[in-house]
Amino acid sequence: MHPFVMAIATATQMFAPVSDAVPKLNVEATCRGSVEADKEMGLSLPQSFDKCMRDENSAREQLGPIWSSYPSTVRTQCEGEAISAGEASYVDLLTCLQMNDGSVTTSVTTLRGASKKKRTSK
Repeated sequence: MHPFVMAIATATQMFAPVSDAVPKLNVEATCRGSVEADKEMGLSLPQSFDKCMRDENSAREQLGPIWSSYPSTVRTQCEGEAISAGEASYVDLLTCLQMNDGSVTTSVTTLRGASKKKRTSK
């Protein structure tokens, strides 16, 4: 493909409209991976798959009423961060939005889910 055509295709993808609906993320796969990572790290109390899914679903529910109130640029940025490295997390998406606007009062402090921010290596 001609470089100019590729540049136009890439540019139009960058400006694609962001939906007013919360994106659908495959958090099941991420929760499975998170549980396995916890076990591999030797955590004495690894998070269960069910707990991970409850946290992710709770974050998804919290996103519903606030999602469209954020500018599309923030939603696009946060969605990108929430699906980075092929691991999707509503907890990460919600946290990102909150970090971009201090006026939102929903809390994720007790949500762990499949957030990539909780993982650290020994």
